[in-house]
Amino acid sequence: MNSILVAGTTSDAGKTTVVTGLCRWLARQGVRVAPYKAQNMSNNSMVCADGAEIGRAQWIQAVAAGAEPEAAMNPVLLKPGSDRRSHVVLMGEPWGELSARDFLTQRAELAKAAFAAYDDLAGRYDVVVCEGAGSPTEINLRQSDYVNMGLARHMAAPVIVVGDIDRGGVFASLFGTVALLDAEDQALISGYVVNKFRGDQTLLQPAIDMLRNATGRPTYGVLPWLPDLYLDSEDALDVPARRATSGGALTIAVVRFPRISNFTDLDALAVEPTTSVFFTADPADVRDADLVVLPGSRATAADLAWLRSTGLADAVVARAAAGRPLLGICGGYQLLGGSIDDPYGVEGGGTTTGLGLLPVSTVFEREKVLARPAPTAYEIHHGVVSVTGPAEAFPGGCRTGTTWGTIWHGLLDDDQARQAFLTEVAALTGKPAPDGRTSFAALREQRLDTLADAIEEHLDTKALLALIDQGAPPNLPFIPPGAPTP
Repeated sequence: MNSILVAGTTSDAGKTTVVTGLCRWLARQGVRVAPYKAQNMSNNSMVCADGAEIGRAQWIQAVAAGAEPEAAMNPVLLKPGSDRRSHVVLMGEPWGELSARDFLTQRAELAKAAFAAYDDLAGRYDVVVCEGAGSPTEINLRQSDYVNMGLARHMAAPVIVVGDIDRGGVFASLFGTVALLDAEDQALISGYVVNKFRGDQTLLQPAIDMLRNATGRPTYGVLPWLPDLYLDSEDALDVPARRATSGGALTIAVVRFPRISNFTDLDALAVEPTTSVFFTADPADVRDADLVVLPGSRATAADLAWLRSTGLADAVVARAAAGRPLLGICGGYQLLGGSIDDPYGVEGGGTTTGLGLLPVSTVFEREKVLARPAPTAYEIHHGVVSVTGPAEAFPGGCRTGTTWGTIWHGLLDDDQARQAFLTEVAALTGKPAPDGRTSFAALREQRLDTLADAIEEHLDTKALLALIDQGAPPNLPFIPPGAPTP
């Protein structure tokens, strides 16, 4: 069995991009390939066909690979509800909650499940392309690590490290990533990929040569800056980059909750030529935009309190009173209603009063709902919403006047549903309606192929195939100082 681990100098360095591109490129070569990430920390998730919940990034990687998404591809999913507590999804099912301190003591159990999932995939696919998390040089966590070098040791697989040159300091980061690992870990670090490069690569080449001389490891390629190639993201770090993703006339302001979740719902709106989507926490943007969206939330009551404390709630209520378009999705839908009851303490307990803009009430149940009610739509929620008064039907929810709400994520991925909704919003605002020619699924496939093309053009794929087939080269030099002594 052949595997490779794609690690990164930091979060959002490009691990997900490289893994996704490699999966699509290998699939185009006729290789049966599966993605894998032992542990993901993300509030962007997806429901597989069998009802399992996994990180959204692993879902799109499976799509790129032409493989059926499944729980084994992301056995541990951490969904932060606060700075110190996360909901844990284990093998696609709710497992419980852990504090940051408890997590350190529970890693052995999670690691056992993660390694078993990898072994299962390895027995069914030709190649498993694995994605690390954060940095492999989290020296305070190395002893119990099962996501980066701990996983690489389990697989006895080579590791390539991705660095984001757009942030600066990439060569120091790449060197330091190796130099703070112990000798056994360093023996698996086989080389580097530089990501998000803009400029003349001949000017960069001397630094690449110096890095090889300093570490004895090659750079397998330099991926260019691809600003329009946003994919289903796992990381809230990706939110700011999504402002005005297309330059159309109908402006769509998405409220950036502190615990925003499943913000990939808005990707489909951004692909229409007539729209411009941006994220905001500014009441003036909420006042002025043609359409405002309240997206999903991992901490509904807390985000509602934040909405009120910032003046955004008043701006939202004023919009509705003026008959201006407003859409709530999942947690955002719940906030638009009346009472939000949490009798079982799912989010801490108690009752909260919503914005009162839709005739619905929400009760948080113990059991999480994981469902696929329509081809593109999926449900991930504890809050069960009931319509309590007169309202018009809307898929997965209801509407009153110019305020819509749905519990369904992914509804707008459906071209007909999205274009019908935007056509009505356009009529209300006097802005151009979509022409009905945009296919979100086709654009996603095009982006995956474009990414695979970039992998083929800019990376040494022959050398990477040899690395996957043969493992880490023998006798890679040790770079001092190595892992610090506790």
